[in-house]
Amino acid sequence: MQEAIWVAGHRGMVGSAITRHLRTLGRRVITVDRSELDLRSQAAVEAWMQQNQPSSIIFAAAKVGGILANDTLPADFLYDNLCIQTNTINAAHLAGVNRLVFLGSSCIYPKMANQPIREDSLLTGPLEPTNEWYAVAKISGLKLCQAYMRQFGRKYVSVMPCNLYGPGDNFDLQSSHVLPALIRKFVAAKRNNSPDVEIWGTGTPLREFMHVDDLASAVVHCHDTYFGYEHINCGSGEEVSIRGLAEVIAEAIEYTGQLRFDGSKPDGTPRKVMDSQRLRATGWAPRISLLEGVRSTLDWYEGQHE
Repeated sequence: MQEAIWVAGHRGMVGSAITRHLRTLGRRVITVDRSELDLRSQAAVEAWMQQNQPSSIIFAAAKVGGILANDTLPADFLYDNLCIQTNTINAAHLAGVNRLVFLGSSCIYPKMANQPIREDSLLTGPLEPTNEWYAVAKISGLKLCQAYMRQFGRKYVSVMPCNLYGPGDNFDLQSSHVLPALIRKFVAAKRNNSPDVEIWGTGTPLREFMHVDDLASAVVHCHDTYFGYEHINCGSGEEVSIRGLAEVIAEAIEYTGQLRFDGSKPDGTPRKVMDSQRLRATGWAPRISLLEGVRSTLDWYEGQHE
């Protein structure tokens, strides 16, 4: 009988990309809508798992949001994420599911971690205060996977992605991350023939971005080949300044106006990039350049708003 991989969180940007990639490879995928299964309910998750018996799980479900949401809803972000991941990981164990890949976030690392950020930077310093609730939940999920591996021999591993973007991203200016927010600003500027685009900060901070389809291929690769106890970073290895990112987006959309940087707005961390050597050593590498990825994301965004 063919394997059946449950992609938890299949409607989100990450989960939908993983689902697409698996189906492209001819793999059998199980999904369930949140209207049918509330992952915050332990009894419901255990019953669903026993009934559907997935052969493995890729866990991409999470309550996510930007800085404002994290800062104003700390209890929701901590409680909901603790519930959905704990219920799922434990139910997988009880149902005899031996393979699970847990998706985390680069925000698990200390705010002042040495760059590039290595996996062993975990728990070596204070977290970034604006999203520590989400980070604590993700650290707990990572450690829970290690606990089931250590106590029961389960093959539950964790993958920590860098900043992601692509089809299905959040483009709300109040809650989105920098790349989709800039895409929306540049699209509006071009349509309105605006002479310039305002960008928060000085444009100097360095960031790392990965197209969600590259992440999907990395996650499936790890599902098939990585069985280590330690979690594994997943980054593009390509650093770009916020100014450089804005220039790439301007090129992709063929916007010829000026970039206007507002230095009175915060820059955030000067540099944030992941050390992904552990993943590279398994034979995986990203394939989508930043310009190519921005163009495909731009096409998707404009298609959604025509």
